[in-house]
Formats: sequence, C-alpha cells, structure tokens
Amino acid sequence: MLTAVLGFFPAAADTETTVIVRADRPGPVIDKDVYAQFSEHLGSGIYGGVFVGEDSPIPNTRGLRDDVIAALRELRVPMVRWPGGCFADEYHWRDGIGPRERRPVRVNTNWGGVPEDNAFGTHEFFDFVELIGADAYVNANVGTGTPREAAEWLEYMTGDQDTTLARERRANGREQPWKVSIYALGNETWGCGGNMRPEYYADLYNQYATFMKTRPGAMPELLASGDHDGQTVFTETLMKNVRGRMDAISLHYYTILGPRWEDKDTATGFDEEGWIRTLANTLRIDGFIARQDALMSELEKARPGGRPRAKTGLYVDEWGTWYRPEPGSNPGFLVQQNTLRDALVAAANFNIFHKYADRVRMTAIAQTVNVLQAMILTDGPAMVLTPTYHAFHMYRPFQDAVSLPVEVETGTYSHDRWSVPRITASAARAKDGSLVIGLVNLDPRAGAAVSVGIEGARVSAVTGEVLTAAAMDAHNTFENPEMLHPVPFTEAALEGGRLDVRLPAKSVVVLKLR
Repeated sequence: MLTAVLGFFPAAADTETTVIVRADRPGPVIDKDVYAQFSEHLGSGIYGGVFVGEDSPIPNTRGLRDDVIAALRELRVPMVRWPGGCFADEYHWRDGIGPRERRPVRVNTNWGGVPEDNAFGTHEFFDFVELIGADAYVNANVGTGTPREAAEWLEYMTGDQDTTLARERRANGREQPWKVSIYALGNETWGCGGNMRPEYYADLYNQYATFMKTRPGAMPELLASGDHDGQTVFTETLMKNVRGRMDAISLHYYTILGPRWEDKDTATGFDEEGWIRTLANTLRIDGFIARQDALMSELEKARPGGRPRAKTGLYVDEWGTWYRPEPGSNPGFLVQQNTLRDALVAAANFNIFHKYADRVRMTAIAQTVNVLQAMILTDGPAMVLTPTYHAFHMYRPFQDAVSLPVEVETGTYSHDRWSVPRITASAARAKDGSLVIGLVNLDPRAGAAVSVGIEGARVSAVTGEVLTAAAMDAHNTFENPEMLHPVPFTEAALEGGRLDVRLPAKSVVVLKLR
C-alpha cells in the first residue's frame, strides 16, 4: 500500500509547493478527445494486438481480441485514429473491403517491409471502435491517392442514399452508414506523406477539401497536416491560404532524449540523466503549443470585412515517448517497454493540454497496443496493462470537464545541467460536479508537501489515487502484470478550506474533491 511505498524515499526532505485552483473562473471544456488513441498498421499494433481473426484460439469477437476490447472500454477511449501515420499515405481503402480471401497483399514499406494482407480494413476498424465505444478518426491518403479516392471513401463510409458506393458497403455487411468524426487530409506532408513544401500542400489541401462532401449532418471535421516540434511554417501557410473548410491543423511531437532525432534512450535500465532529459524534453510541448496558439490567434483576428475567423483547432494527433527498439525485435516495429517514467510523461502532457483546452481539442498518443508508448502489450494470448494505461485511467474524470485555472509555485528539480519544475498540476470541474486535480511530482528523489487553495468553491471531502514505485523504470511484465498500478491515496487532508497533500517522489496523483 501507499504507506509502504512512501518508505522507499527517506533520503530527501519534502519540498514546499503552493497550488491555487480558481474554481470561480471556469474556462473551456476539456474535450474528451484529448484522450484519444492512435492505431497504425505498424508491427503488431493491429495484427496480434487488436485483430487476431475469427479462427484464433485467443478469445475474440469477429476477430477482435476480447481482452483488449474490455481494457479499452474500461479506459473510456473516446476516439481512435486509423490507419496511420505514414502508412495512411500508401493505403488504398479498396484494398481493405470485401471478402478477405480476395483482398490484395501489399508490402508495408514504412514499417518493417512485411506483407500487409489487408485483413483489417474499413469494416473491421469501425467494428473495433464501436465495440470499445469510441468515435472514428480516419486519415485519407493524399501522398499516393487522389481527391476522387478520398471523396469516394467518405461516401462509402457515410452515404445513406441508394448509390453504388452505399450499395457496395451494404453488400459488404454494413447496412447503416458510419459516423466519421475527423477526416484528415494527409499526414506529415513535410516528410513521409510526400516531402511537400507548405505552399504546395496548402494548394493540395484546397483541392481535396473542395470535393469532400456527404449528407447533411454527417460531415466530419476536416483536419490539415501541420507542423512538428517547434516549427510553425505549415500552420502559417495553411491559415493564410486555405479558402474553404479547415476545422483543425495537426501538430506532432515525440519525446526523445534529443537534441538529434537519433538521440534516443533505452525504455528500461536508464539512469537519472535519462529520467530528467526525457521529462525536460516532454515539457517543451508547452512552448510549442503556446507558439502555435499565438500565431493562430493573430491570423484569426480578422477576415475581409472585419468578421472574426472561427477558432481553428490544434490537434496533437501524434505524441508520446520514442525510445530505442527492444533488443531482438524488428526495428521497424517500434517495440518498447513502458515504465513509471512514461506514466509521468503522459500525466505531465495532460496537465499541459488542459491549459490550452480552447485550442487543443483533440490529441492521440502513439500508440494503442504494442507500439511506442502503448496502453497495452500483448504476447500471444497474454495481455498486460502499462503504466501509461493507468495514467490515462486515473485522468478519466477530466474528459469533458470544465477546465479551471491553476497557479503553481514550486521549486526546481535539477540534475547535472538539466532542470524542470518539481510539480505540474491541472484542475477541472468534472461532469458529476466534483473538482478534480491532477498532480505530478517529477523529482525521482524527493517527496513534496503541496498546499492547495481552492478559490470560489467549498469542499468537504477528498479521495484520490496515486501511481508510484521504488524504481524509476518500474514496469509491468507478462510474468508480473501487477507490479505497478494505482492505489488509494491517503496523504491528503482538508483543513479550514485548504488542502494539504504529501506527494511521494516520482508520482502521479489524481484527487477528487466534493
């Protein structure tokens, strides 16, 4: 239990942090889609991780793993992005419909050079998201596709009239149209999606977007392929040149050791330098989002005639840690273990995303199963939940909650030449009326005494959960799947309207106040 866990940290004295939650200044809603997932045809992310086929001895529903479905339903996954990623811009949707024995086999040239038999296609994807209770984000092929191909896929998925494409969908087993929440036009067009100049892609986006049409009420949000890391050139070019509908622009950022892309840590067995460098680099996304937000706000100020432009979303639809592949694995499969460090990365990012709730209305961590910062790892019939899964689970009350401003005064955790804020935090009023507070202690050595003031609300009870461990690289394995999981948090007490919290070192804590 927690008392025993706290006993592992006697060497360093607690440090003082003050957090003020402004319940009297409610902000925008934290869209549930901030907690979305990304599932690409990459390694065993789909095959073996999500889809095993109806004839598999692994318990399944129409080929989809029952254990993975149950775990993702419990996580309340709001949305899944598919089929990529880099894979999307070589994916032709007709390869993945109709009888499986007639579907063509292609080479997955982006990820491992392995055969792709297209057994998991459009129908299987929508079956998957419906089984886990999620919405669908579909990425159209702009790199090797055509506007006609993208437009026809949209009609195939959403059309309800007696057209050839709607008849074909019905003949393939789906009578009613599906709901597509987001339709992305291309992916990483600056790189694997075509190595395009931003001006060229802006013209291409205009062309594609012109022909994306469907029945009234069924039109998805249209998402443009944007920048990565600290760049802003795609956002600026798109905002200035797109003439039609563009509901949001994407931003991609992966957490590595840096500064070069080749500088990646091991997923386990790292030292304190690997700990702090990873956390310092993940916090950089705050500045990247702030820069994008400021630029977008400036460009939205006025249109011809003085009419304000509607706020365009900034969707961080690829984020998470990227380490060296696990020894002995196919390097193109991006297999990595998942530790307590990853859980803190996830929670620290949540606290940042909540700050920008009016702009960042969707994010998708990479990826759901068996790839990069996964929620779930599978090995044949075995399944294990990762520390990142548990961080997502702890933060479920923030989905569709009203964000509340927080003011944090905290010390600095430093090691060698790296420094980060000791504590990060966010707060919201959940849909059930309770206040929720997320706290992350980034210091692996020292606990933290946190004084939380609540302005504009009276609270009388507090409960919570904590995720922590003795080792920085604590993780769950198939042999010991419950090594790391949340436990009830009892180190929080209300006194005269103030909340006193004692955070253990290297921990994630989510509190609910009533």
